Amino acid sequence: MPAPALPVVSEAPIPTPVAPSRGGRHPDRARWDPWVLAAVLFAAYTAVSVGRYRHMTTLSWDLGIFEQVVRAYAHLRAPVSDLKGPGFAILGDHFSPVTALLAPAYRLFPSPVTLLVAQAALFALSAVPVTRAAARLLGRRRGPALGLAYGLSWGVQRAVDFDFHEICFAVPLIAFSLEALLADRRRAALCWALPLVLVKEDLGLTLAAIALVVAWRARGSSPRTVPYALGAAVFGMAAALLVLTVVIPSFNTAGTYDYWNKVSESGSPVDGLGTKLRTLAWLLIPTTGLLALRSPLLLVALPTLGWRFLSGDDHYWGTDWHYSAVLMPVVFLALADALTTARHSPRAWLSSYAAQLPAAVAAAALALTTSLPLAQLTEAGIYRKPAAVSGVERLLARIPDGATVEANIGPISRLASRCRVFWLGNTRGITPQYIALENIDGEYRDPVGYAGDLHPGAAYAVAGRANGYVVLELRTAG
Repeated sequence: MPAPALPVVSEAPIPTPVAPSRGGRHPDRARWDPWVLAAVLFAAYTAVSVGRYRHMTTLSWDLGIFEQVVRAYAHLRAPVSDLKGPGFAILGDHFSPVTALLAPAYRLFPSPVTLLVAQAALFALSAVPVTRAAARLLGRRRGPALGLAYGLSWGVQRAVDFDFHEICFAVPLIAFSLEALLADRRRAALCWALPLVLVKEDLGLTLAAIALVVAWRARGSSPRTVPYALGAAVFGMAAALLVLTVVIPSFNTAGTYDYWNKVSESGSPVDGLGTKLRTLAWLLIPTTGLLALRSPLLLVALPTLGWRFLSGDDHYWGTDWHYSAVLMPVVFLALADALTTARHSPRAWLSSYAAQLPAAVAAAALALTTSLPLAQLTEAGIYRKPAAVSGVERLLARIPDGATVEANIGPISRLASRCRVFWLGNTRGITPQYIALENIDGEYRDPVGYAGDLHPGAAYAVAGRANGYVVLELRTAG
């Protein structure tokens, strides 16, 4: 008898077990977490930055300087800032050709607000790689907590509050570079860091530091990457040296780099030691609970801290202004790196400390924000333009487009987009058609007489006053 036929059984593929995603039950949602956080931060940063502009409480002349430079790029002219001196080539001051990237947007929207919004967008964008790297290493709950702490960090908030500065380009570049490094995408890390040489002259050293960390981490697992990394380090140091000794002096009318004296006149490194130690404490304690010291990524902060602390200018030593913004992605990603090993430490106290630290630094950032610039978001006044500002704007609007104007800080932001503006007392022989003064504190008791002292032989008359501002018009040239 023939053997009975066996039943045919369909061979369906056996499903392969899938490891649970670190993003939780909804990995697709987790992918959007960094972008949602960045969008919220962008709105917050923009509100604070533009709010300061609308209140005419600009902190320095930097916004006017950068607007003049970007305006020149937008009209395909050499990057000149008359605020630094008539016809002064800005590449003879700082080497920041990256600001030319803002020219198309500025050509469409010729206003200092364009620069402020672009800066807010770049700072907010930097939160994406920080949050994404932290979530990949630590999970969905701890990752966004670290991203939030970064977005609210004092260094970023101080920079947002300081009008505009070219370092807003460096912050996301460093963040994306270190994210790639932590993901072992070493060549991508180098590629993200290479454009730093176009942001500011000292950042070639930061590129070199990143490249050396890449080489160190690749030495065992990817030895073929080491020569590329060492080459990038050499390139960064060579670029910094070339820019400082050749490029900037070639554009500078004095044939030198004006900031050398900041170091040569520094005196002893222990000058301002208390301020410098406080800055280090702010850099490491509320942001990382000192745990970032366990990561080699922290070495990337050394070039910036080095030139700041060796300088004789005490403005560089503290936590004010924008100088610490480039350090924020470094310390937070160093913390994320350190947490990956500390959480699994055999020492119970360390593993427990590491497990709780992301929530702790997020809580610290929220608490500190009550005394930092983003606290203004809770004040209704930031969303309204004061009536006094409207009056000043009407006064300054009397100055015709294209006029030459000598001004101090207050009027600059309302004039640089349409006039040729010089810094007060630095027209170098040019007699301007108008002088615009912020005189809220009554410093210039006799504005007409002061104008005569600035330009002997020229006669100025008061063209208008409004809420502490004075505009003088040239009646007779000397």
